[in-house]
Amino acid sequence: MGARIVGTGSAIPAACLTNAHLESIVDTSDEWIVSRTGIRERRVMKGGEDIIDLMHEASTRALDDAGLKAADLDAIIVTTVSGDYAFPSTACLLQARLAVDDIPAFDVAAACSG
Repeated sequence: MGARIVGTGSAIPAACLTNAHLESIVDTSDEWIVSRTGIRERRVMKGGEDIIDLMHEASTRALDDAGLKAADLDAIIVTTVSGDYAFPSTACLLQARLAVDDIPAFDVAAACSG
């Protein structure tokens, strides 16, 4: 038995926070931010959006990319330290959202490894 990647998917929040907006609320400039970080904009979640929504969207895209259905999964492993809750695990929330309750699901909370 082994593990392999057969599909990938991603999702990002719709809201965009630009350096221009940051200039209007803190003492900074687009040039200062870009010259030090290379960042021009970042995606942010708004009220009512949850990380599980993004995980479900990315998972669905990965399954579609692989030509699979959630029922084809053998396990769900989520690596994050930014889940919506400490308990239940984010993997279990994703498992419920994908409607596959007969497989193992667990989190690996290892910060940068996620």
